Amino acid sequence: MANHTTGTPHHLRHPTRAGLAAIAATLLAATSLTALAVTGTATPASAAGLSPFDIAGRGATVPFIEQEAEEAAHNGTKIGPDRRYGTLPSEASGREAVTLDAVGEYVEFTLSAPANAVTFRYSLPDNSAGTGRDAAIDLRANGSLLKSVPVTSKYGWYYGGYPFNNNPGDTNPHHFYDETRAMFGGTQPAGTKIRIQVSSTAQSPSFTIDLADFELVAPAITKPSGVLDVVTDFGADPSGVTDSTAKFQAAVDAGKAQGRAVWIPTGTFTLWDHVVVDGVTLRGAGPWYSVLGGRHPTDRNRSVGIYGKYVPGGGYTGPVRSHEANGPSRNVTLRDFAIIGDIRERVDDDQVNALGGAMTNSVVDNLWLENTKVGAWMDGPMDNFTIRNSRILDQTADGVNFHTGVTNSTVTNTFVRNTGDDALAMWAQSVPNVNNSFTHNTIGVTLLANHLVSYGGRDIKITDNVTADSLTNGGGIHVANRYPGVQGATGVQGTWTIARNTLIRNGNSDYNWNFGVGAIWFSALNEAFQNPTINITDTDILDSSYAALHWIEGQTNGINLNNVRIDGAGTYALQVQANSQVSFTNVRATNIAQSNPIHNCVGAGFQITQGSGNSGWYTSTPYCGPWPEPRWGGGPTTPPPTTPAPTTPPPTSGGNLALNRSATATSTNQSYTASNVVDGNAASYWESANNAFPQSVSIDLGSARSVDRVVLKLPSGWEQRTQTLSVLGSTDGSSYATLASSAGRVFAPGTGNTVSIGLPSGDRRYVRVTVTGNTGWPAAQLSEVEVYGGTSSTPSPTTPPPTTAPPTTAPPTTAPPTTPPPSGNLAAGRSITETSHSDVYAAPNAVDGNPNTYWESANNAFPQSLTVDLGTNRSVSRVVLKLPPSSAWQTRTQTLSVLGSTNGSTFATLKSSAGYTFNPGSGNTVTVTFTATSQRYLRLTVTGNTGWPAGQLSEFEVYSS
Repeated sequence: MANHTTGTPHHLRHPTRAGLAAIAATLLAATSLTALAVTGTATPASAAGLSPFDIAGRGATVPFIEQEAEEAAHNGTKIGPDRRYGTLPSEASGREAVTLDAVGEYVEFTLSAPANAVTFRYSLPDNSAGTGRDAAIDLRANGSLLKSVPVTSKYGWYYGGYPFNNNPGDTNPHHFYDETRAMFGGTQPAGTKIRIQVSSTAQSPSFTIDLADFELVAPAITKPSGVLDVVTDFGADPSGVTDSTAKFQAAVDAGKAQGRAVWIPTGTFTLWDHVVVDGVTLRGAGPWYSVLGGRHPTDRNRSVGIYGKYVPGGGYTGPVRSHEANGPSRNVTLRDFAIIGDIRERVDDDQVNALGGAMTNSVVDNLWLENTKVGAWMDGPMDNFTIRNSRILDQTADGVNFHTGVTNSTVTNTFVRNTGDDALAMWAQSVPNVNNSFTHNTIGVTLLANHLVSYGGRDIKITDNVTADSLTNGGGIHVANRYPGVQGATGVQGTWTIARNTLIRNGNSDYNWNFGVGAIWFSALNEAFQNPTINITDTDILDSSYAALHWIEGQTNGINLNNVRIDGAGTYALQVQANSQVSFTNVRATNIAQSNPIHNCVGAGFQITQGSGNSGWYTSTPYCGPWPEPRWGGGPTTPPPTTPAPTTPPPTSGGNLALNRSATATSTNQSYTASNVVDGNAASYWESANNAFPQSVSIDLGSARSVDRVVLKLPSGWEQRTQTLSVLGSTDGSSYATLASSAGRVFAPGTGNTVSIGLPSGDRRYVRVTVTGNTGWPAAQLSEVEVYGGTSSTPSPTTPPPTTAPPTTAPPTTAPPTTPPPSGNLAAGRSITETSHSDVYAAPNAVDGNPNTYWESANNAFPQSLTVDLGTNRSVSRVVLKLPPSSAWQTRTQTLSVLGSTNGSTFATLKSSAGYTFNPGSGNTVTVTFTATSQRYLRLTVTGNTGWPAGQLSEFEVYSS
């Protein structure tokens, strides 16, 4: 975990044991192929075993097909398998690779599908100065030269103790590999022989090839209408010769001011500093086409990066420039471009990450992040941030870190490889991290620390991931009260869901402790766990390098394992070095290296509760003694069957009939597939091929269902657009009838980017939406297609109903009431108006019963007002005002008054203007009382706000008493 201005050296947990000289006293010479010795030896495996892409139904859906070099045809030298830290094969995927050290040597891959591009992972030796060497290697198709591809070792080779250096005279060489990518210049068909072949050893005596990822890259996305162009409108340089930082900053500032997206055309752009984004969409032609790079030539702690604004008093404590202040940024979308940096060292205080700062209600989609310090180090407090469909490669430190008060945020469907520290991490330093998730990600080769970790946090979800090959000082999944600021409210709290993960060759030797770390491990170093519920279910722990499960450093509890498969462990099934209370049900262990499956020197302090179905891991007489040498390679060579993610049972009448049903499309663009429209997640979406209307998405409801309405959605942060579309239905999937004729449907942020279309009632099994135009993008786009029928005329509520709901039926002699009776919150669901609103934060959010949505007025334009119509004159004496309860909303004081009216035109003051403090410690709630009076209209007028230059309210509640 990278350390940003916290003053704490990470991953040196026991400095008295941190003798790095125990790792490798023999240096790697510039021409060496492998590092020599680590502490102890291990039995080598006969085969490397499974690939992370062997596991069906888990991990990320990626646009490439991976092939391992050692499994391809070659005339070089296969190295490995070897898991000893400091050796060249230990950092290879699968712990094997192929070294080419003579002209004409090659690795030859046979395409299994058409491809026009490749990314390959390789290692060159360092040079004697530690600055790396540059060389080139040929890329050939069926013997013909496609191109000479530049390769380098300047982003690899670190030495010494944390946070490491570039001095080859020091001990502990590691971080050997990098990767590069190349377009072929045309599409090569399946069956083509693609060679990576040495043409010269003059610049490098050897080239080690680990793997190749073959891809059919789509054409560049066409520039949409209505966008601001960083080149044609602001003069950015697509050749990369000159620094374009100021041009990009001007473009995104204008995009926010004008409410327009900002377009990055095809090109390679040099940025010497951060571009700070807020309230804007920044998008490119695709990560193979729109590329940002660069680093300041003299001020080396400045580099390319897209950053949100820093939150005062938040996770970042370093110097802040004026345009970076007063975060978090809000409503940012970053998509379809690459950031490929030039970071060659690890300096934890330097803000040289691809993404950073704080971004609330924001989305990162289809980015390629490479050769920066951290892919995304997000310093909260911040809320509702998503990274999806992205690639994070070759980082000096972490892949992603959610640091300090990050809530309701996720990384999903993302591929991470070759990070120099935790791949995906959460660190709740001083402010709780709550309800965050890492889901459907694939992680390969984490050089230091863990694949997946949360240091503290409440209600955390880690599900449906695949991880492979961790190197040292960490494991696969780590749950811990460790690192500064993780204790009490920020510690491990609530209910954790760790489900349907596959861990391959996880866990490793810790060079500080001089013993192994488990594939899944728990630590309570800072304080004991305070009775969380940690459910680990439907999980496969395969071919662990040391123990499968591990407890250390303090008292843990609340851990429940159910349906866990352990197949292969280099030492033990359980490594117990601290007290805990753990329940085991249907936990099966096989191929454990040690005959006694448990190492336990704490005795009865480790309390086991056994359910049914356990086997292979328990003994009443565990071993306590010296650590054995691990024996590797005992895991499976074919993937075990996986437990699928739970599916939703057939919906009852009135629910969304399309949820989790089968969906197909006429086409898809990159990873934006049809299944996204039925996943219940409005942040994921389907996008068709560009510039190719008409396009359709079809949903199979499983059987004929009564259908009378569809609800169509786009992600909430997207700008307004009109899609021309029709709705069709079928009972057999072949003959379709029109249910709603083609018309322009407006998706507006002010109405949640949601469109509801009524249909003639009838039974249909298949529902199809056909799109023939889109004013916002030259493709069909939908995040959700919801289908309803039967009794309900509106979707099931997603927020709690008002405290007193109107009756659903009336007594026979009484007409149904048109307004709620005068008790409870009189404003709930009522008509409300505003003087203005910003972006999607409209007035109805203040009466919707959901404290997480909110109204925000135009900025820097006080006074601002909200006016609610109670429907008729009511006795009122109190209003309750709320802001979102999340700690991401720091304390602020709003100056406001309350007014009332019986006719909506003449208003009298009910409560004079005063400052009211909204404090997250008291739920960000303010109560204002006044003399009881009969009013139909209540108005709240805001004249100041210390936290943001606008009026802000998530709920405006009105009560009689």
